[in-house]
Amino acid sequence: MKGKHRRTLAAIYKVQANLDWTDVEALFVELGAELRERAGSRVRYRFPDGTRAVFHEPHPSRETGRATVREVMNLLKRMGVEP
Repeated sequence: MKGKHRRTLAAIYKVQANLDWTDVEALFVELGAELRERAGSRVRYRFPDGTRAVFHEPHPSRETGRATVREVMNLLKRMGVEP
């Protein structure tokens, strides 16, 4: 895993708000997720272990709020991904 992805992962586990969604999405891709755009601003992520998640892309700003960061952290914990 690249250093940028490790920093994003560490920020997620600190439940840091205002993370750029493109960094979170890049981490998902690094973990092997397939992306599929859904209706509206929803995106479905399917990971190699069979885990699926749907998130709304933040807009108009690309920054995530704490609630979304917590959801991402819980998803990563269930998958066994930790910093």
